[in-house]
Amino acid sequence: MIAIHLVVTDADSAARWYSDALGAVETSRLTLPDGTLLTVELRLADTVLAVAGEMPGRSMRAPVSLDATSAAFHLDVPDADASFQRAVDAGATVYEPLWDAFWGDRTGQILDPFGHRWAFDQHVRDVPTDEIASAAAALFT
Repeated sequence: MIAIHLVVTDADSAARWYSDALGAVETSRLTLPDGTLLTVELRLADTVLAVAGEMPGRSMRAPVSLDATSAAFHLDVPDADASFQRAVDAGATVYEPLWDAFWGDRTGQILDPFGHRWAFDQHVRDVPTDEIASAAAALFT
């Protein structure tokens, strides 16, 4: 198992968004004595997802503050179209529209309101490795 720690601009809002848009379930919160929300822990499928606010003094910045993101989180879902639309309806920005990918998945990517990139992947067909390699070569060369 891997646990993911996401830095966001507002941990409380992010926890609500991940619950509403992605179906995550909140499992705990850690609040400092002064009332500052330090982190919210969520369960997203079999993954622990912790969200925490920015701490610039500790070099913890959200993608929206950096105007960049270097990772995409892929969620295997039973219905990519429905999951993608749920996220868009909740305020996500389309990064890559849904399409039937050459490797056999229906997939599309969004940017959440906090700047993190998510892909919704629904496996629709098995594709032989040589066919994937050939399609990739044609697309990327």
